[in-house]
Amino acid sequence: MSAAGPPDGAVPAAAAPPAAAPPAAAPPKIALVGFMGAGKTTAVHALGGVDVDELIESREGRTVAEIFATEGEPGFREREERVTLELLADPTVRAVALGGGALASQRTREALAGVRVVWLDVDADEAWRRVERAATRPLAADERGFRRLYDERQPHYARLADAIVPASRSGLIAEPVTALRGLPDGAKLIWAATGSADYPAYIGAGLLTERRFWPASVTGRRVLVSDTTVAGHYGELFAGALADIRIAPGERSKTLAQTEAVWREMARAGVTRTDVTVALGGGVVGDLAGFCAATYQRGMPVVQVPTTLVAQVDSAYGGKTGVDIPEGKNYVGSFHQPAAVIADTATLATLPAAELAAGYAEVVKTGLIAGGELWRRIAAGASPSDPEVVAGCALTKLRIVAQDELDTGVRQLLNVGHTVAHAIETATGYARYRHGEAVALGLLAELRLAGADSLRQEALALLDAAGLPIRLDAHVDVEQVLLATARDKKRVGEGPVPFALCMAPGRSQTGQLVAPQDLRAAVLELRG
Repeated sequence: MSAAGPPDGAVPAAAAPPAAAPPAAAPPKIALVGFMGAGKTTAVHALGGVDVDELIESREGRTVAEIFATEGEPGFREREERVTLELLADPTVRAVALGGGALASQRTREALAGVRVVWLDVDADEAWRRVERAATRPLAADERGFRRLYDERQPHYARLADAIVPASRSGLIAEPVTALRGLPDGAKLIWAATGSADYPAYIGAGLLTERRFWPASVTGRRVLVSDTTVAGHYGELFAGALADIRIAPGERSKTLAQTEAVWREMARAGVTRTDVTVALGGGVVGDLAGFCAATYQRGMPVVQVPTTLVAQVDSAYGGKTGVDIPEGKNYVGSFHQPAAVIADTATLATLPAAELAAGYAEVVKTGLIAGGELWRRIAAGASPSDPEVVAGCALTKLRIVAQDELDTGVRQLLNVGHTVAHAIETATGYARYRHGEAVALGLLAELRLAGADSLRQEALALLDAAGLPIRLDAHVDVEQVLLATARDKKRVGEGPVPFALCMAPGRSQTGQLVAPQDLRAAVLELRG
């Protein structure tokens, strides 16, 4: 039925003016935290904000060091807390740089509710180099005390941070801060910094599945690449994609033939280099889709959307892409940094138990490399799908990649356990073991090679409790494993393959040469 019009001769009432659009919400206040030498003052000046230490010095007419000298640390901390709380409560101050020890105050920690906390992350060696025995730094008088204080404060920063940004980007802080907009509460942003590109990595439960989060910085038509299993769970999140390309699940899809099939589907759909590939799935999808994005029309953006534990803690970050050939795993590939990573830990709920266990091997490996608080949490039995554990693993990897994007030095630390693991996968045709299962075996062999016998027992107990293999199947040809190890892609020229070995949590070394008889003994030991 049509609506009745006004009576004959009546003048229609004037249309009501459109309601005024609600004013745009002001961006949240930013609190910059971090250790001495992290660049908080540089960053807060770039944001037009206020540095707590500078304001104290201005009001007192004396330096922080002079306050320490006359009133001791308690006298300074009282002033620091008062000024910090004042600035956090002031709506006209949009950014505040907190002192390195400000988070020791419970009142300060409570006042950070509703504030975006950005942790400027600096490693202990670099921090000491920047402030070594500076007269203006009363707590940098001796290196031992400095490093002890560094270790004590790290958990506070990690626990409260909404975003983690490398100290090397303190002068370019505006871009990471912009990337925080729209991020749901409880999620974390880790800013990945490399020589070729920077990008945001978002980690949190429900990012996509509940919030449909997508970074504003990534534009263009979306091209979905996924496997049939994952797409069945989450493909609808990308309904309307320009192309929806699905591959068979498993390592056997990571081939040049499958790469060509994806390229051709992209071409048939009219995909251009200004579009964006969405790699939705585990490590196989991430590696394959990333390689296709790196090479299609000489390169297009890729957003990694990892849905397995292996991918969320390791393979989605760092830009390594590639496929396997019969002679070796990941032998053909390229470095292609993603435009963003979105790791929704809620997707881990649909993983089969065996797949979650396989990812746990990478969690253990990363904890061994990191040491410190991350290893303590893992060794104490923290859930591998805990967003804080996932974020800790991602941060560990991204710290290393920032130093060595192209895997020519320190990045090879990430290969702890992987030389033997890749050889086991190659020798068994990528069919017997999941990648994480092979990593579990590789870790045990390589911890033996490192002489870390007690640590090997601790790792063995963790891996065994998670349901991972701790014995090599009797039918696996040890000679083929040893041969594949000798062909590992880390080998250079005619020399032996170098190993990355972990001697203790937080203490690993690359370039370690292993005697052939020791390697044979370590692999044979896996046979029991």
